[in-house]
Amino acid sequence: MKLSKSEEELMNHIWQLNKAFMKDLLEAYPEPKPATTTVATLLKRMADKGFVGYNLLGNAREYFPLVKKKDYFSKHLNGLIKNFFNNSATQFASFFTKETDLSKEELEELRALIDTELKNK
Repeated sequence: MKLSKSEEELMNHIWQLNKAFMKDLLEAYPEPKPATTTVATLLKRMADKGFVGYNLLGNAREYFPLVKKKDYFSKHLNGLIKNFFNNSATQFASFFTKETDLSKEELEELRALIDTELKNK
């Protein structure tokens, strides 16, 4: 399941904080901050989708992520590769290295990562 752009922004705050009350989430936003009702609606939708859970502490809810950021990003990226690059990681890597403004040092870091993965296979 996918999050909307607004939900992703809120989810990033939850991932960063790990556990947060409504006031913590509102403080995490830059100005202009969204209305409390907007954040509450987003949290409800995200809970319904299975992305966040909460513990009731008195009248307050402490929210926490149910999905790891890495898992969400990985699924998102794999869908992108499938839909836009004919399910070819090689086509994606080619596009990524040619169309982004990577420095020589960054390309060398990528090569080192690939070399490490090749050794581990």
